[in-house]
Amino acid sequence: LLPLLLQRFEIADLMLLRPRIHVSLKPDGDSNWTPFIQTIARTMKPGAENQVSFSEIRIQDGVLDYEEAAAHATEKLEDIDLSLAWPSISRSFAATGQFDWRGERVDGSISFSDFVAALSGDRSGLKARIASAPLKLAFDGSVANRTSPMMEGTLTVDSPSLRNALRWTGQPQPGSGGFGRFALKARANVVGASIALTNVNVELDGNAAEGVMTYANNGRQTLQATLAADALDFTPYISTFRLLASGARDWNRQLFDLNGLSTTDLDMRLSAAKLTVGPTRLGRTAIGANLRNGTLALSVGEAQVYGGIAKGSFGIARSDTVADIKAQFQFTDVDLQACATELFGLNKLSGRGNINVSLLASGSSPFGLVQSLDGSATVTGHDGAISGFNAEQLLKRLERRPLSGGGNFRNGSTPYTNLTIAVKFSDGIATAEDIRVEGPATKITLTGTASVPTREYDMKGVASLNSASGFELPFVVQGPWDDPLIFPDPESLIRRSPASAPLLDMLKDRKGGDAVRSAIERITGSGKRPAPAESPTAENAKDGAKSN
Repeated sequence: LLPLLLQRFEIADLMLLRPRIHVSLKPDGDSNWTPFIQTIARTMKPGAENQVSFSEIRIQDGVLDYEEAAAHATEKLEDIDLSLAWPSISRSFAATGQFDWRGERVDGSISFSDFVAALSGDRSGLKARIASAPLKLAFDGSVANRTSPMMEGTLTVDSPSLRNALRWTGQPQPGSGGFGRFALKARANVVGASIALTNVNVELDGNAAEGVMTYANNGRQTLQATLAADALDFTPYISTFRLLASGARDWNRQLFDLNGLSTTDLDMRLSAAKLTVGPTRLGRTAIGANLRNGTLALSVGEAQVYGGIAKGSFGIARSDTVADIKAQFQFTDVDLQACATELFGLNKLSGRGNINVSLLASGSSPFGLVQSLDGSATVTGHDGAISGFNAEQLLKRLERRPLSGGGNFRNGSTPYTNLTIAVKFSDGIATAEDIRVEGPATKITLTGTASVPTREYDMKGVASLNSASGFELPFVVQGPWDDPLIFPDPESLIRRSPASAPLLDMLKDRKGGDAVRSAIERITGSGKRPAPAESPTAENAKDGAKSN
């Protein structure tokens, strides 16, 4: 009792039961707790008057309200159960405990190797751990706060679903596919709201890469990265994007989700020895991605694909719910069958060649894009074939017997030595400007149009033999892209038949046509003329003649 009366005592432990703690951060970086922290720092220094000596504070069932005036942000931590300890025999400080934040229970710990230095803004060792269901984070390094907060050390982040972790922390979620399992380990240098990461080892959806990254959140989030990987799979990020309706030939009419283009600025350089995008397999690839103010620009410096090399660019600009698309690509010495099948849905072309594509489109869905498609495409190929018909066999058979019937026109293939295709797109309609197929035995030229929205051909062509006879046959190509109808022009076949050509000429002549029609009517009995009255015997004879 006497020491108590003489105020010669020290507080050993302090417990706060159901406290409500309010922290307000001012625009200049100070807070309503700044004077208290300065007092604690002053009184904890060795030799200070009225030195604080108690070693532990416990907070039970507490609530912390945090507000940041500059960012207009507020947060609330509930059911706080913490133990704060700084033993009088040590310069260290440690806090461990649990709290509820945004519906998740969080286990956390933080320790300073020199608590007095940390309170004064001087350099101090720092270890921090945060563990919850959506996210685990650990930092081991040092901290200082002379003019602005600075941290340097090893950062480790782990999450079973990056998408869920971003949602939990209130960050924008990119796209609608992928962003599952995530892990990162790097050397971090934090200055204010900017984080520079070096010696980065990052893993996302099974893709592992190394490099450097920089993240800043100065009113708008910005991510910059240069990463290299052995193998990458982009399939999860395009798995929800469908150009064609599932199980149908029609284009997908589902509206685009363009929200991910307006939340974060991105500047990324990515290289990979192997790259997979859906069914497409690429070799060594270098890609650049830039996303700023809702406009995404992708550039392919060089990619080994379809047995050749691809270069080009792809851009998306958002205007409300409408996507403005611009694409320019060059494919050099590629496998035309694989390339045309995956890019254009055409599976009847083989060989090797070059493809140049320059397209513009605008729409709120894949169907809207193809309706407004403008641009051009050229294909030059060599030493391949067009499957679906054998032009040489067909021409030789019809040259001998024009009206004998060509049999099935949709079998076999037509080999070529040189292929030239040049088309121009306007409002979704592709118009043939120059289509030539030159083979060892035949030559084919095509004119007409192809509708991209309906995926149908409406074209005419001429196939000819390279032999001395020079036999030519006009033909028509109509129907869907994946299964068109190819049939010869019937008038041309009739003209080439020695027996039918005179009849065709006579039909075109008015007098001759009347005579031919009259003869046909007499033969078939289809002519109309008045019938005289006949006796029953004559009627029986007529019936017998009809029966015969």
